[in-house]
Parts: sequence; structure tokens; C-alpha cells
Amino acid sequence: MSDVATERRGRVLLVTLDRPKANAIDAATSIGLGEAFRSLQEDDTLSVGVVTGGGERFFSAGWDLKAAAEGEAADAYQGVGGFAGLTEYWDLTKPVIAAVNGLALGGGFELALAADMIVAADHAEFALPEATIGVVPDSGGVIRLPRRLPRAVAMEMLMTGRRAGAEELHRWGVVNTVVPADRLMDAALELANRVAASAPLSLQAIKEIDRATDGLGECAAFGRMRAGNLSAYGRVYDSEDAVEGIASVSEKRDPVWKGR
Repeated sequence: MSDVATERRGRVLLVTLDRPKANAIDAATSIGLGEAFRSLQEDDTLSVGVVTGGGERFFSAGWDLKAAAEGEAADAYQGVGGFAGLTEYWDLTKPVIAAVNGLALGGGFELALAADMIVAADHAEFALPEATIGVVPDSGGVIRLPRRLPRAVAMEMLMTGRRAGAEELHRWGVVNTVVPADRLMDAALELANRVAASAPLSLQAIKEIDRATDGLGECAAFGRMRAGNLSAYGRVYDSEDAVEGIASVSEKRDPVWKGR
């Protein structure tokens, strides 16, 4: 049985990492996650991905240290999307929601940070303990966390491995929603379905613009957006969906999206 399972829920692809006891990620699991996210990207009938962990204790403990100790090479993880299949998937144009069902440690936290939104169970905790074992969280943690948190808070977590609870990261805006554990998947899928109700090309354009303008000032960001080389954004206003969306408002009905 594969450690990565996928299930279609309408326009949502649910991706579950289920590798007891801790949902640790070895090379095969990392590649399997990448293939799941690639199927999301390539299927025009899917708009949103949700990634979660099996069980209630761990979302993911991250890098499988036992496999590393047994000699598994770091470059063995470099399938689609880099480590965990998402942390370096720069060409993914569809949004992903992390439904964090428990501990998100090391690469597990990096997987959640690579998602566009996070819904967390109220008992979930997040940490990057790499510095305490002589390495660094270089699958996005050391880059993404200081961009999501005040620098001093991020440096404390990075340099000490301190765990932060779901409520703390919700207060900082890293986590979108915190819910009781038994409501997690309902809440994540509810958010995913609300996102999927929007026009597919608009979702792609929003993600494309966000990525292309990251770190730029307002004037430079407008210039980058208007430069004419962002493909999804360039198609939005001349798309069939733009015509359909405007028509649906005037006709007081739900739009029927075609993704073109």
C-alpha cells in the first residue's frame, strides 16, 4: 500500500500522507507526494489540493532520519517539487491547503509552509528542530518562516527548535483557522470548496502574481504584474470565464466555469 493516498472530492484533490508512526518522509514518500501534486496540476477538472497526515498525532515529523542514517542520499528526494513534493514546486499554479492534524516538525512544518493556507487542529504544534541536530531547515523553513513571522520570533524558533502551538501561529497569521480535531477535515474541505467556487484561471493568476511580486515594493510589483509576461494573468480578462462571471452576476445565477 502506498504511503500517499489521493481522493477526489469534486474539484478538490485530497492528498493524505499516511506512514505510521510519525508520517516521516523518505525518498519514495517525497516522490509520491510530488506525483500527487503533479496530478493536481495536470488535471483541468481539479482546482484545489488539500494535504493532510494520517492519524491524529503527526501531520509529519519531516525528514526520515532513520532512512538518512541508513545512507539514503539527500538528492534521492529530488522528484517533482523537491522535498515533500511541494516545497520547491515552482510551476504549481493551483492552490494547496495544509490540514495539519498534529505535530508538524522539521520538513513537516516546511511542507505546511509551502501550502497557500493552513487549517490546524487545536492540538497541533509546529517546530523546526534542525539546528538542534546539526543541520538547517533548507527545504523552505529558513526562508519562509522569517517572511511569515516577525524576524525575532522566527529566529527564536529556527535557532532553538521551540515548538509553537496552533493558536500562537494563528495569532501571528501563519495559520488561517484553528478548529477542534474532529472538525479539521470538514473545515479544510469547506475552505477548499469555497476556493474552488472561484474561477480556475483567476486562482492561477492570483498565485502567479503573488509569486512573481514577492519581496517587491508596490511600484515595482505593479510594473512586474503589468509587464505582459505572466501567462495566467494575461489570459484572465479575455477568457470565457470572465464573460461568464460577469453574465452570472447580471443574471443572478451561479457561474459555470470552464477554466478558459
